[in-house]
Amino acid sequence: MSLWIPVAIAAATFQTVRFMLQKVLSSVSLSPAGATFSRFIYSAPFILAGLFIYLMVSGQQLPSLPPKFWMFASIGGLSQILATICVVALFKQRNFAVGITFKKTEVIQTAIVGLLVLGDQVTVWGWVAIVIGLLAVLVLAKPPNSSGHWWQHLTNRAAQFGLGSGVLFAFSAVSYRGASLQLGDLDAMFRAGVTLAVVVSLQTLMMLAWLSWRDRAEITRVWAARRVAIWVGLTSMGGSFCWFWAFSLQNAAYVKALGQVELILSILATVLFFKEKINSREILGMALLVVSILALVLAI
Repeated sequence: MSLWIPVAIAAATFQTVRFMLQKVLSSVSLSPAGATFSRFIYSAPFILAGLFIYLMVSGQQLPSLPPKFWMFASIGGLSQILATICVVALFKQRNFAVGITFKKTEVIQTAIVGLLVLGDQVTVWGWVAIVIGLLAVLVLAKPPNSSGHWWQHLTNRAAQFGLGSGVLFAFSAVSYRGASLQLGDLDAMFRAGVTLAVVVSLQTLMMLAWLSWRDRAEITRVWAARRVAIWVGLTSMGGSFCWFWAFSLQNAAYVKALGQVELILSILATVLFFKEKINSREILGMALLVVSILALVLAI
């Protein structure tokens, strides 16, 4: 088994737990921006400390970071911030599993962005998978107990947040792979650690500057929520490192395709933890998306 496979599955598991915690924070005490900030501010110290310890033990030095590395890292970091805010806001519109399913359109969009930005090719069967995925989104776009045709619901807030997060997460995934590739022939784990440390540091500074300007009180609320938020940081660190590690080993679209195991985990979280109901149409939409994922994996 290729190393990137268990690493990607671990990343999806960490990410599911992190989104569960962020859903709790956003519904109880924090705004979407605050719940997003908690992810970065509470993971940055652990990530930087881990990289420092690795450098001390291994005797290695930080590699030079070329301009294209900073370009990819900045684009990826900002895209991920905006994407995470969209997902947390989406949780206020729909249940946890459907929120994660909307977000998972990122797999389809990562394949497209990867083709345009890095030249990653998509096969004919890959495009078939994309069409199936779009059908799944159309099914999920209509809110429960609503009237009207499905196309009238493609512009509702849940669809906007979900599809928007998918586009932004796609750009972040491709950008992170692009940044990691700028570090040359270094060990994949080391490349992942350096890229993650730089990106999270940039994201923490970006969010701190934004909240200091727009909503200083939210910074205080993030500190007050530290007993839960620190776990957001820890699970974020685990998930982000595994994603970056997998991106260093394999095409971002392939990694994200395998990461769709998060859908199964989100369904379990919805039913067992949040006690939310999933209706038959939502199950159909998620099933179609799973089929599109499997088709994409087979295309790979």
